[in-house]
Amino acid sequence: MAGGAPPADIKLSIRGVAKTYGPITALAEASLEMPEGEFLTLLGPSGSGKTTLLMIVAGLTHPTAGEVWIGGRHATYEPPNKRDIGVVFQNYALFPHLTIEENIAFPLRMRMRGTPTAQVADEVKRVLDIVQLADVGGRLPKELSGGQQQRIALARCMVYRPSIILMDEPLGALDRKLRDHMQIEIKQLHKTLGITVLYVTHDQDEALAMSDRICLMNHGRIEQLGTPEELYFRPNSEFVADFLGESNLLPATVLGVDAVRAAGGLLMRATVPAGMTAGQAVKLLVRPESVRMLAPGETVQNMVEGTLIESVFGGGTYRHFVSVSDGPTFSVKQFTARGQAVPSIGSTLRLGWEPGDTVVLGA
Repeated sequence: MAGGAPPADIKLSIRGVAKTYGPITALAEASLEMPEGEFLTLLGPSGSGKTTLLMIVAGLTHPTAGEVWIGGRHATYEPPNKRDIGVVFQNYALFPHLTIEENIAFPLRMRMRGTPTAQVADEVKRVLDIVQLADVGGRLPKELSGGQQQRIALARCMVYRPSIILMDEPLGALDRKLRDHMQIEIKQLHKTLGITVLYVTHDQDEALAMSDRICLMNHGRIEQLGTPEELYFRPNSEFVADFLGESNLLPATVLGVDAVRAAGGLLMRATVPAGMTAGQAVKLLVRPESVRMLAPGETVQNMVEGTLIESVFGGGTYRHFVSVSDGPTFSVKQFTARGQAVPSIGSTLRLGWEPGDTVVLGA
């Protein structure tokens, strides 16, 4: 087997895993490693390959090529029940005719036949305490809220202490406020228990808030793998920059190692990556929160002037859209405060940001 077993601290190793259906490539040679205790999110639009990769790790789909190692064991073709993994689905998949305690005890009884009833009861109580639902053990799933059912699904997954927990869009069916609350709960459970979690979502805010690292996928390929901060502030492609968060993406041309010229003839200072040459077409990324409205007489290295054409109130922030003559329209974020002055539509604004906040991407 290529490369042999991974190091002892690597809980999951995916090596060149691919999946094709005839002429269609669902997944193209994905490779990554997860150390024990990591929370890694597979993020991407529909059809990006993230669920295919999760199903291969779960053993529900066999890869066309490549290897899967779990806990130092070659598991590419092992059946799901031999992989020591737990799965939490979006629809909870609780048995409606069983009580909460019976739902949680079910995988223990299946996995560890003959376990004394008292030991099973102790384990059920342990995980109910962890998810803070010790008082609902005798109820049926239909008697719980969506958030409570999701916590029970987590408890049922955790009760037999799997080496990896897979979560497939587990919060997708919840309303926004409950989803935000559950994000915090899952993140705290992860830290408290030190469990290894492979999480799938298409929600970028969810991925940024919960993950130790994010694996951003597109068209069956891994676009970038790194911390949320790395992907957000230092994307390696236009797709990553555009998919994560809001962005000002401007066509530009390289002038030298520290300068580019953007649309409308705007001269920008930025660190140009090695290998890019004068005259090369590139894209510039400037995050809206990096752009600020300059006070009269204030100057910074990167400045533009334009007309405010729209403002959108978003609760904690205003999003201002500023049109630059013969150039692009900039999106700017302004944090709100009671009594704060907000510029009027049609007013002229001077905008500025630092060279370090300008990312040069290959076009």
